[in-house]
Amino acid sequence: MLKVAHVTKRFGKMTAVDDLSFHVDREEALGLVGQNGAGKSTTFKMILNFLAPDTGKITFDGAPINEHFLNRLGFLPEERGLYMDMTIKEQVTYFANLHDYPTGRVNQELPGWLARLDVKGNEKTVIKNLSKGNQQKVQLITALIHHPELVILDEPFSGLDPINVSLLINLVNELKGEGVAIIFSSHNMKNVADVSDRLLMIVNGQRKLYGPISQLQSHFGRKKVYLEGLFDQVSPTEFAGVQVVEDEYPGKVLTFTNEEAAKAAVEQAQTFPTLSGYRLLPPTLDDLFRETIQKEAHHG
Repeated sequence: MLKVAHVTKRFGKMTAVDDLSFHVDREEALGLVGQNGAGKSTTFKMILNFLAPDTGKITFDGAPINEHFLNRLGFLPEERGLYMDMTIKEQVTYFANLHDYPTGRVNQELPGWLARLDVKGNEKTVIKNLSKGNQQKVQLITALIHHPELVILDEPFSGLDPINVSLLINLVNELKGEGVAIIFSSHNMKNVADVSDRLLMIVNGQRKLYGPISQLQSHFGRKKVYLEGLFDQVSPTEFAGVQVVEDEYPGKVLTFTNEEAAKAAVEQAQTFPTLSGYRLLPPTLDDLFRETIQKEAHHG
């Protein structure tokens, strides 16, 4: 288990990470979200031992993370970096050897990884001849080839088309099943919801949301209603307390000022025979993110 306990990091007068605590279990993915400059990258750098925290401790299975631990860790950086004139095999072997992973094992396992990630190329393909999406897959292989126990993925979905997003989500779920602890960042809240077992949201270096997504959603209340049917007897804008009306085929989603107004709208909708569907919707992660940022800005 990765454990970050009361970690603080300052750069001069600026506090990048402020008394941050969280953990990531094996067989679990933790989604780390926050605005640019919230402290996500600094947190990753401390876990990776690139930066030392000013206060607090970071451990994995109870032992401090140091240079000896790095062979058990896999990292996909947001800023991708591959040697363009190398072949896929040369590239993956180079990174594997940095983790003391033997070339013989790479030779045995690389074909399976290329198939697993549907890389459009073979071991002898030169990196610069791959599409950007396939280059990204190769970089992901370099982060996983040595079978790490802890994997850090910084914006792993960036630049991927929907098919490859699904492929990556499936891979993360497979890695969890193999006992790997995973922490990743993303600005795409749908991807976070699809992959994460728990969510950590940082604002100005501080933990603001932390826990299972369903639990966090329950704290925010249900302010949205899905309606379906013919709107010949009532206009969506006529419901009391409605703020926003959005089309969501085959119906509409109405956002209300509060949960009470949303519940009242569901009861009212049942009186119109032409409305065939009506239900309260949980808040999305985008809703949670937006409301938390707005609340912090108001308090600030």
